Amino acid sequence: MAGFTEMDVVDPRTGESMRRDGVSVGEVVLRGGCLMLGYLKDPLGTSKCMKDGWFYTGDMGIMHQDGYLEIKDRSKDVIISVGENISSVEAESVLYTPPAFHEAAVVGRPDEFWGETPCAFMDLKDGLNQKPCEKDIIDFCRNNMPHFMVPKVFKDELPRTSTGKIQKVVLKEIAKGMGPKK
Repeated sequence: MAGFTEMDVVDPRTGESMRRDGVSVGEVVLRGGCLMLGYLKDPLGTSKCMKDGWFYTGDMGIMHQDGYLEIKDRSKDVIISVGENISSVEAESVLYTPPAFHEAAVVGRPDEFWGETPCAFMDLKDGLNQKPCEKDIIDFCRNNMPHFMVPKVFKDELPRTSTGKIQKVVLKEIAKGMGPKK
């Protein structure tokens, strides 16, 4: 069928399918008649995302035994800390749970020992009697996520696009500008 699309989760280096065990993370790939053939007048961009007829989406995900695809994060947003892949989306989902937090974004900050450490930026709700301090946030995170995922630095600014989307690219530059944690 012309409109049928196949999907898989593969090792981005080898293109081999990942195990369908609900744990093995790889890149989500698609192919089919309804997908683009490539980027218009951009052969370099096309060669980066199209390999062997598959479109490499840049999304990281896992495939469950029943064929259910679970997207974990964008590959460019994964934080690598001493060999551990930290999903910024998973860390953000924990930071969205306290009633004081309105929105959160987590990016990697350079670290001389760990490679990268999670750095959280949060928008607190208006009208709070008392804003949580950094220790309160860290304690909350330690109780609700693995210790390697706990953000080390907290800032309370969220730059946005004109449509209101959080600009993670800007946050990554801010985190990089803080210098490596020593």
